[in-house]
Amino acid sequence: MQLEAGTLQAAGSQAPSDDERDPALREVHVDVVVIGAGQNGLSVGYHLARKGVKFVILEAHERVGDIWRSRWDSLRLFTPARFDGLAGMPFPAARYSFPTKDDMADYLEDYAKKFSLPVRTGVKVDEVTRSGDRYIVTTGQTRYVAGHVVAAASSYQKPKIPDFAASLDPSIRQFHSGVYKNPGQLNPGSVLLVGASNSGAEIAMDLASTHQVWLAGRHPGHIPVAYNGYFAMRLVLPVVLRIVFHRLLTVDTPMGRKAKSQQLSHGLPLIRVKTQDLDAAGVRRVSRVVGARDGKPMLDDGRLLDVSNVIWCTGFRAGLDWIKLPIFDDTGRVKQYRGAVEGEPGLYVCGLHFQHSTSSTMIHGAARDAGYVADKIGERMRAAAG
Repeated sequence: MQLEAGTLQAAGSQAPSDDERDPALREVHVDVVVIGAGQNGLSVGYHLARKGVKFVILEAHERVGDIWRSRWDSLRLFTPARFDGLAGMPFPAARYSFPTKDDMADYLEDYAKKFSLPVRTGVKVDEVTRSGDRYIVTTGQTRYVAGHVVAAASSYQKPKIPDFAASLDPSIRQFHSGVYKNPGQLNPGSVLLVGASNSGAEIAMDLASTHQVWLAGRHPGHIPVAYNGYFAMRLVLPVVLRIVFHRLLTVDTPMGRKAKSQQLSHGLPLIRVKTQDLDAAGVRRVSRVVGARDGKPMLDDGRLLDVSNVIWCTGFRAGLDWIKLPIFDDTGRVKQYRGAVEGEPGLYVCGLHFQHSTSSTMIHGAARDAGYVADKIGERMRAAAG
Protein backbone atom coordinates (compact mmCIF):
# COMPACT_ATOMS: atom_id res chain seq x y z
CA MET A 1 0.00 0.00 0.00
CA GLN A 2 1.20 3.48 -0.87
CA LEU A 3 0.14 5.80 1.93
CA GLU A 4 1.35 9.21 0.84
CA ALA A 5 0.33 11.53 3.67
CA GLY A 6 2.82 14.25 2.71
CA THR A 7 3.22 17.03 5.25
CA LEU A 8 2.35 20.49 3.89
CA GLN A 9 4.58 23.15 5.33
CA ALA A 10 5.11 26.81 4.63
CA ALA A 11 7.64 27.78 1.95
CA GLY A 12 10.14 30.29 0.19
CA SER A 13 14.47 31.58 -0.02
CA GLN A 14 16.79 34.39 -0.15
CA ALA A 15 20.49 33.93 0.46
CA PRO A 16 21.53 33.99 4.12
CA SER A 17 23.51 36.94 5.40
CA ASP A 18 27.28 36.83 5.81
CA ASP A 19 26.82 36.37 9.56
CA GLU A 20 24.64 33.30 8.99
CA ARG A 21 27.22 31.78 6.61
CA ASP A 22 29.94 32.01 9.25
CA PRO A 23 29.79 28.79 11.31
CA ALA A 24 31.37 30.65 14.24
CA LEU A 25 28.37 32.99 14.46
CA ARG A 26 25.44 30.84 15.44
CA GLU A 27 23.17 33.42 17.00
CA VAL A 28 21.12 36.07 15.25
CA HIS A 29 19.37 38.64 17.46
CA VAL A 30 16.18 40.30 16.23
CA ASP A 31 13.10 41.83 17.79
CA VAL A 32 10.70 39.39 16.13
CA VAL A 33 10.93 36.05 14.33
CA VAL A 34 8.00 35.27 12.04
CA ILE A 35 7.74 31.60 11.05
CA GLY A 36 6.08 31.04 7.69
CA ALA A 37 5.96 33.28 4.59
CA GLY A 38 2.42 32.56 3.46
CA GLN A 39 -0.27 35.22 3.44
CA ASN A 40 -0.31 35.33 7.24
CA GLY A 41 3.43 35.66 7.79
CA LEU A 42 3.84 38.23 5.04
CA SER A 43 0.92 40.23 6.44
CA VAL A 44 2.55 40.27 9.88
CA GLY A 45 5.79 41.33 8.21
CA TYR A 46 4.08 44.19 6.39
CA HIS A 47 2.67 45.62 9.62
CA LEU A 48 5.94 45.13 11.53
CA ALA A 49 7.91 46.87 8.79
CA ARG A 50 5.61 49.89 9.03
CA LYS A 51 6.39 50.06 12.75
CA GLY A 52 10.15 50.01 12.15
CA VAL A 53 10.61 46.72 13.99
CA LYS A 54 13.69 44.56 13.33
CA PHE A 55 12.40 41.16 12.26
CA VAL A 56 12.99 38.17 10.02
CA ILE A 57 10.56 35.79 8.28
CA LEU A 58 11.68 32.16 8.08
CA GLU A 59 10.25 30.04 5.27
CA ALA A 60 10.81 26.30 4.82
CA HIS A 61 10.28 26.16 1.05
CA GLU A 62 12.70 27.47 -1.55
CA ARG A 63 10.35 30.13 -2.92
CA VAL A 64 7.71 32.32 -1.37
CA GLY A 65 4.37 30.93 -2.52
CA ASP A 66 5.46 27.32 -2.94
CA ILE A 67 2.81 26.17 -0.48
CA TRP A 68 0.24 27.30 -3.06
CA ARG A 69 2.18 25.91 -6.01
CA SER A 70 2.08 22.48 -4.36
CA ARG A 71 -1.74 22.28 -4.39
CA TRP A 72 -3.75 20.35 -6.99
CA ASP A 73 -3.41 21.52 -10.58
CA SER A 74 -6.94 22.80 -11.20
CA LEU A 75 -7.35 24.64 -7.91
CA ARG A 76 -8.78 28.13 -8.02
CA LEU A 77 -9.38 30.36 -5.00
CA PHE A 78 -12.86 30.27 -3.50
CA THR A 79 -12.98 34.05 -3.30
CA PRO A 80 -12.87 36.55 -6.20
CA ALA A 81 -9.77 38.69 -6.67
CA ARG A 82 -11.34 41.72 -4.97
CA PHE A 83 -11.04 39.79 -1.66
CA ASP A 84 -7.64 38.20 -2.33
CA GLY A 85 -5.25 41.10 -1.86
CA LEU A 86 -3.21 41.73 1.27
CA ALA A 87 -2.72 45.11 2.95
CA GLY A 88 -1.04 47.64 0.69
CA MET A 89 -1.30 45.68 -2.58
CA PRO A 90 -4.53 44.80 -4.40
CA PHE A 91 -4.61 41.47 -6.23
CA PRO A 92 -3.60 42.12 -9.87
CA ALA A 93 -6.61 40.54 -11.58
CA ALA A 94 -10.14 41.40 -12.63
CA ARG A 95 -12.19 42.05 -9.49
CA TYR A 96 -14.66 39.24 -10.10
CA SER A 97 -12.27 36.63 -11.46
CA PHE A 98 -11.12 33.61 -9.44
CA PRO A 99 -7.28 33.40 -9.39
CA THR A 100 -5.50 30.10 -9.83
CA LYS A 101 -3.28 28.69 -7.11
CA ASP A 102 -0.21 29.69 -9.16
CA ASP A 103 -1.56 33.24 -9.49
CA MET A 104 -1.76 33.37 -5.70
CA ALA A 105 1.74 31.96 -5.31
CA ASP A 106 3.20 34.57 -7.65
CA TYR A 107 1.26 37.33 -5.91
CA LEU A 108 2.77 36.39 -2.54
CA GLU A 109 6.26 36.33 -4.04
CA ASP A 110 5.71 39.76 -5.61
CA TYR A 111 4.27 41.07 -2.33
CA ALA A 112 7.40 40.09 -0.41
CA LYS A 113 9.57 41.80 -3.04
CA LYS A 114 7.48 44.98 -3.26
CA PHE A 115 7.78 45.67 0.45
CA SER A 116 11.34 44.29 0.76
CA LEU A 117 10.28 41.92 3.49
CA PRO A 118 13.27 40.11 5.09
CA VAL A 119 12.33 36.56 4.10
CA ARG A 120 14.86 33.75 4.52
CA THR A 121 13.68 30.84 2.39
CA GLY A 122 14.78 27.23 2.62
CA VAL A 123 14.99 27.61 6.41
CA LYS A 124 13.14 24.93 8.37
CA VAL A 125 12.46 25.62 12.03
CA ASP A 126 13.42 22.69 14.25
CA GLU A 127 12.07 24.02 17.53
CA VAL A 128 11.01 27.06 19.50
CA THR A 129 11.99 27.25 23.17
CA ARG A 130 12.35 30.01 25.74
CA SER A 131 15.28 31.14 27.86
CA GLY A 132 14.22 33.71 30.43
CA ASP A 133 12.30 36.41 28.61
CA ARG A 134 13.79 35.56 25.20
CA TYR A 135 12.64 32.99 22.68
CA ILE A 136 15.06 30.71 20.89
CA VAL A 137 14.18 29.63 17.35
CA THR A 138 16.51 26.85 16.24
CA THR A 139 17.05 26.25 12.52
CA GLY A 140 19.88 23.83 11.80
CA GLN A 141 23.09 25.55 12.89
CA THR A 142 21.49 28.95 13.48
CA ARG A 143 19.72 30.12 16.62
CA TYR A 144 17.50 33.17 16.31
CA VAL A 145 17.08 34.97 19.63
CA ALA A 146 14.07 37.25 19.87
CA GLY A 147 11.71 38.85 22.34
CA HIS A 148 8.75 37.91 20.14
CA VAL A 149 7.89 34.97 17.90
CA VAL A 150 4.93 34.66 15.54
CA ALA A 151 4.08 31.14 14.35
CA ALA A 152 2.32 31.98 11.07
CA ALA A 153 2.31 28.47 9.65
CA SER A 154 -1.52 28.08 9.49
CA SER A 155 -3.59 25.12 10.67
CA TYR A 156 -2.78 22.96 7.66
CA GLN A 157 0.57 21.33 8.39
CA LYS A 158 0.08 17.66 9.23
CA PRO A 159 -2.52 15.61 7.34
CA LYS A 160 -5.02 13.66 9.45
CA ILE A 161 -5.49 10.08 8.29
CA PRO A 162 -7.40 7.51 10.37
CA ASP A 163 -5.54 4.51 11.76
CA PHE A 164 -7.73 2.05 9.88
CA ALA A 165 -6.25 3.28 6.59
CA ALA A 166 -3.48 0.76 7.15
CA SER A 167 -6.07 -2.05 7.07
CA LEU A 168 -7.16 -1.37 3.50
CA ASP A 169 -6.09 -3.79 0.77
CA PRO A 170 -2.53 -3.01 -0.45
CA SER A 171 -3.82 -2.79 -4.03
CA ILE A 172 -5.83 0.33 -3.16
CA ARG A 173 -3.93 3.50 -3.99
CA GLN A 174 -4.48 5.95 -1.15
CA PHE A 175 -3.12 9.34 -0.19
CA HIS A 176 -4.16 12.57 1.47
CA SER A 177 -5.77 15.47 -0.38
CA GLY A 178 -2.70 17.52 0.51
CA VAL A 179 -0.65 15.63 -2.09
CA TYR A 180 -3.35 15.30 -4.74
CA LYS A 181 -2.35 16.93 -8.05
CA ASN A 182 -4.46 15.50 -10.87
CA PRO A 183 -6.32 12.34 -12.00
CA GLY A 184 -3.09 10.86 -13.38
CA GLN A 185 -2.01 9.92 -9.85
CA LEU A 186 -4.83 7.39 -9.48
CA ASN A 187 -5.22 3.74 -10.41
CA PRO A 188 -7.82 2.92 -13.05
CA GLY A 189 -11.23 2.27 -11.50
CA SER A 190 -13.34 4.01 -8.91
CA VAL A 191 -12.17 6.45 -6.23
CA LEU A 192 -13.53 7.14 -2.75
CA LEU A 193 -13.11 10.63 -1.33
CA VAL A 194 -13.40 10.54 2.46
CA GLY A 195 -14.60 13.94 3.65
CA ALA A 196 -17.31 16.00 1.96
CA SER A 197 -16.23 19.56 2.76
CA ASN A 198 -14.78 21.98 0.23
CA SER A 199 -11.62 20.05 -0.67
CA GLY A 200 -13.49 16.77 -1.06
CA ALA A 201 -16.20 18.34 -3.21
CA GLU A 202 -13.70 20.23 -5.40
CA ILE A 203 -11.54 17.15 -5.99
CA ALA A 204 -14.65 15.09 -6.69
CA MET A 205 -15.55 17.47 -9.51
CA ASP A 206 -11.97 17.33 -10.81
CA LEU A 207 -12.08 13.52 -10.99
CA ALA A 208 -15.67 12.98 -12.15
CA SER A 209 -14.82 13.00 -15.87
CA THR A 210 -12.18 10.27 -15.55
CA HIS A 211 -13.28 8.06 -12.64
CA GLN A 212 -16.37 6.82 -10.88
CA VAL A 213 -16.35 8.93 -7.73
CA TRP A 214 -17.80 8.18 -4.31
CA LEU A 215 -17.94 11.10 -1.87
CA ALA A 216 -18.34 10.05 1.75
CA GLY A 217 -19.17 12.21 4.73
CA ARG A 218 -21.61 14.58 6.34
CA HIS A 219 -22.81 17.33 4.01
CA PRO A 220 -21.62 20.63 5.55
CA GLY A 221 -24.24 22.78 3.83
CA HIS A 222 -23.55 25.33 1.10
CA ILE A 223 -24.01 28.95 0.14
CA PRO A 224 -27.51 28.91 -1.40
CA VAL A 225 -26.78 30.97 -4.54
CA ALA A 226 -24.56 30.57 -7.58
CA TYR A 227 -21.20 31.78 -6.31
CA ASN A 228 -20.17 33.36 -9.63
CA GLY A 229 -23.46 35.00 -10.61
CA TYR A 230 -23.98 38.77 -10.75
CA PHE A 231 -26.16 38.78 -7.62
CA ALA A 232 -23.74 36.64 -5.62
CA MET A 233 -20.63 38.53 -6.68
CA ARG A 234 -21.95 41.98 -5.88
CA LEU A 235 -24.19 41.36 -2.91
CA VAL A 236 -24.14 37.87 -1.39
CA LEU A 237 -20.37 37.25 -1.26
CA PRO A 238 -19.55 40.70 0.19
CA VAL A 239 -22.18 40.19 2.90
CA VAL A 240 -21.08 36.62 3.65
CA LEU A 241 -17.33 37.27 3.57
CA ARG A 242 -17.07 40.77 5.01
CA ILE A 243 -19.95 40.78 7.48
CA VAL A 244 -21.00 37.24 8.42
CA PHE A 245 -17.60 35.48 8.29
CA HIS A 246 -15.56 38.54 9.31
CA ARG A 247 -17.65 40.32 11.94
CA LEU A 248 -20.57 38.19 13.14
CA LEU A 249 -18.96 34.77 13.44
CA THR A 250 -16.16 35.61 15.86
CA VAL A 251 -15.07 34.27 19.23
CA ASP A 252 -16.55 37.41 20.80
CA THR A 253 -20.16 36.61 19.86
CA PRO A 254 -22.39 33.74 21.07
CA MET A 255 -23.23 32.95 17.44
CA GLY A 256 -19.53 32.86 16.57
CA ARG A 257 -18.55 30.62 19.47
CA LYS A 258 -21.21 28.12 18.41
CA ALA A 259 -20.02 28.32 14.80
CA LYS A 260 -16.42 27.81 15.89
CA SER A 261 -17.26 24.48 17.52
CA GLN A 262 -19.10 23.32 14.41
CA GLN A 263 -16.48 24.50 11.95
CA LEU A 264 -13.56 22.99 13.85
CA SER A 265 -15.26 19.58 13.71
CA HIS A 266 -17.08 19.71 10.34
CA GLY A 267 -15.46 22.37 8.17
CA LEU A 268 -16.91 25.33 6.30
CA PRO A 269 -20.06 25.21 4.16
CA LEU A 270 -19.44 24.46 0.50
CA ILE A 271 -18.62 27.71 -1.25
CA ARG A 272 -18.33 26.84 -4.94
CA VAL A 273 -19.73 23.33 -5.44
CA LYS A 274 -23.40 22.60 -4.79
CA THR A 275 -24.98 19.19 -4.25
CA GLN A 276 -26.72 19.49 -7.62
CA ASP A 277 -23.31 20.01 -9.25
CA LEU A 278 -22.07 16.78 -7.71
CA ASP A 279 -25.19 14.92 -8.78
CA ALA A 280 -24.99 16.26 -12.33
CA ALA A 281 -21.34 15.15 -12.56
CA GLY A 282 -22.28 11.60 -11.50
CA VAL A 283 -20.64 11.77 -8.09
CA ARG A 284 -22.23 9.25 -5.72
CA ARG A 285 -22.68 10.64 -2.22
CA VAL A 286 -22.65 8.21 0.69
CA SER A 287 -22.50 8.31 4.49
CA ARG A 288 -19.41 8.36 6.69
CA VAL A 289 -16.54 5.92 6.41
CA VAL A 290 -15.99 4.41 9.86
CA GLY A 291 -13.48 1.62 9.34
CA ALA A 292 -12.22 -1.18 7.14
CA ARG A 293 -13.32 -4.77 6.72
CA ASP A 294 -11.95 -7.43 4.39
CA GLY A 295 -9.54 -4.80 3.09
CA LYS A 296 -12.33 -2.49 1.94
CA PRO A 297 -13.59 0.83 3.35
CA MET A 298 -16.72 0.39 5.45
CA LEU A 299 -19.57 2.90 5.77
CA ASP A 300 -21.43 3.56 9.01
CA ASP A 301 -24.33 1.40 7.77
CA GLY A 302 -21.97 -1.58 7.39
CA ARG A 303 -21.76 -1.40 3.59
CA LEU A 304 -18.38 -2.10 1.99
CA LEU A 305 -17.16 -0.13 -1.03
CA ASP A 306 -15.11 -1.87 -3.70
CA VAL A 307 -12.80 0.93 -4.88
CA SER A 308 -9.35 1.18 -6.44
CA ASN A 309 -8.38 4.50 -4.85
CA VAL A 310 -8.98 6.40 -1.62
CA ILE A 311 -8.22 10.10 -1.13
CA TRP A 312 -8.39 11.22 2.49
CA CYS A 313 -9.99 14.68 2.54
CA THR A 314 -9.99 14.51 6.31
CA GLY A 315 -8.26 17.75 7.15
CA PHE A 316 -5.06 18.60 8.95
CA ARG A 317 -3.56 19.02 12.36
CA ALA A 318 -1.87 22.30 13.15
CA GLY A 319 1.51 20.57 13.32
CA LEU A 320 2.97 23.02 15.82
CA ASP A 321 4.63 20.40 18.00
CA TRP A 322 8.01 22.01 17.29
CA ILE A 323 6.95 24.70 19.75
CA LYS A 324 8.37 23.16 22.92
CA LEU A 325 6.28 25.15 25.35
CA PRO A 326 3.12 24.34 27.37
CA ILE A 327 0.70 26.21 25.10
CA PHE A 328 -1.69 23.45 24.02
CA ASP A 329 -5.06 22.46 25.50
CA ASP A 330 -6.35 18.91 25.95
CA THR A 331 -7.37 18.74 22.27
CA GLY A 332 -3.93 19.80 21.06
CA ARG A 333 -5.05 23.28 20.02
CA VAL A 334 -3.12 26.41 20.97
CA LYS A 335 -4.58 28.33 23.90
CA GLN A 336 -4.82 31.83 22.48
CA TYR A 337 -7.00 34.88 22.02
CA ARG A 338 -6.76 36.67 18.69
CA GLY A 339 -3.27 35.24 18.22
CA ALA A 340 -1.80 36.10 21.63
CA VAL A 341 -0.82 32.83 23.32
CA GLU A 342 -1.95 32.34 26.89
CA GLY A 343 0.85 32.22 29.45
CA GLU A 344 3.57 33.14 26.94
CA PRO A 345 3.95 36.91 26.60
CA GLY A 346 5.80 37.47 23.35
CA LEU A 347 4.55 34.35 21.59
CA TYR A 348 1.85 34.66 18.94
CA VAL A 349 0.13 32.58 16.27
CA CYS A 350 -1.48 33.69 13.04
CA GLY A 351 -3.54 31.77 10.49
CA LEU A 352 -5.14 29.19 12.76
CA HIS A 353 -8.57 27.89 11.84
CA PHE A 354 -11.10 30.21 13.52
CA GLN A 355 -8.31 32.03 15.31
CA HIS A 356 -10.69 34.96 15.76
CA SER A 357 -13.43 34.41 13.18
CA THR A 358 -14.47 32.26 10.27
CA SER A 359 -12.41 34.52 8.01
CA SER A 360 -9.17 33.86 9.93
CA THR A 361 -8.09 31.13 7.52
CA MET A 362 -9.20 33.11 4.47
CA ILE A 363 -6.94 35.50 2.63
CA HIS A 364 -9.17 38.50 3.31
CA GLY A 365 -9.03 37.72 7.04
CA ALA A 366 -5.24 37.49 7.21
CA ALA A 367 -4.64 41.26 7.21
CA ARG A 368 -6.89 41.93 10.21
CA ASP A 369 -5.49 39.12 12.35
CA ALA A 370 -1.93 39.99 11.38
CA GLY A 371 -2.51 43.66 12.13
CA TYR A 372 -3.82 42.82 15.59
CA VAL A 373 -0.79 40.65 16.35
CA ALA A 374 1.63 43.31 15.09
CA ASP A 375 -0.12 45.95 17.21
CA LYS A 376 0.22 43.79 20.32
CA ILE A 377 3.92 43.30 19.60
CA GLY A 378 4.33 47.06 19.17
CA GLU A 379 2.53 47.76 22.46
CA ARG A 380 4.70 45.27 24.29
CA MET A 381 7.91 46.71 22.85
CA ARG A 382 6.89 50.27 23.80
CA ALA A 383 6.07 49.14 27.34
CA ALA A 384 9.47 47.45 27.65
CA ALA A 385 11.23 50.57 26.41
CA GLY A 386 9.49 52.60 29.09
